Amino acid sequence: MSLKGEQSRERLLRATKALVMKKGFAGTSVDDILKETGVSKGAFFHHFKSKADLADQLMRWYAEGDIRMFRTILAQAEAAQDDPMEQLMRFLTDFEAYLCDPESPPKGCMYALYTYEDDHFENDLKGFVAETLQSWTAMYIRKFQEVIDRHPPVRRVTAKQLAEMFVAVIEGGLILQRAYDTPGMAARQSEQFRAYLELLFDWPAQDAA
Repeated sequence: MSLKGEQSRERLLRATKALVMKKGFAGTSVDDILKETGVSKGAFFHHFKSKADLADQLMRWYAEGDIRMFRTILAQAEAAQDDPMEQLMRFLTDFEAYLCDPESPPKGCMYALYTYEDDHFENDLKGFVAETLQSWTAMYIRKFQEVIDRHPPVRRVTAKQLAEMFVAVIEGGLILQRAYDTPGMAARQSEQFRAYLELLFDWPAQDAA
């Protein structure tokens, strides 16, 4: 695809994401997208065979950017710190800063929207959403296991349990943030999760003792 074509497709995806976050996928029509972008119907169908194809491409585009963002923040934290617990805490604080970014605060979660409207999508797209969340969780399982191996927790817990809890905290925080129209709600839930980790791993008291 040419640079101009890729830019046109990106513009359509960004506009569709914003509309879907406001109205849901079922409530967003092709005409809504054309009106928002000023793109012709012919140009739209040059990029997307149908609304279903748009749904598939939108989710994969969103997930690619989402996972890339998480991996970048984690890689930066690991490069800046040696101890896995310090890396985890750095990751969480940097992620909270992202959630509170005044330039582009998250309006919700595309995964949640797709999950609640999954009757509109093909099974392969439903599977892709599940696989993406599993990939997200697997990244955290690795990091939590490194922390557990280095700093035994004060009560028994598995890396998988902590990873699933973090994903649930963030997803739930984004839902509350959208429901209450309260920016920063998800970041505050992450802060509480971080405080829980400090208690669970007696951090930093156990190393200072």
